[in-house]
Amino acid sequence: MAKDVLCEVSNCTYWQKGNQCTAHEIYVVSNRGTQASTTEETDCKTFEPRK
Repeated sequence: MAKDVLCEVSNCTYWQKGNQCTAHEIYVVSNRGTQASTTEETDCKTFEPRK
C-alpha cells in the first residue's frame, strides 16, 4: 500500500501543503467500465471541493 499519496488539486478538502493528501481512504474509478488503459480514463471519487 502507498505510504505517501500526492495530490495537486489545491482546492480539494484533503489537499495539504506539499501536495499531500490527508484523506483516510482514496477511491479511484474507471470511467470506462471496470478497467482503464490510461490515467485519463480514471477519476478520483475522494475529491471534495474545499469550502
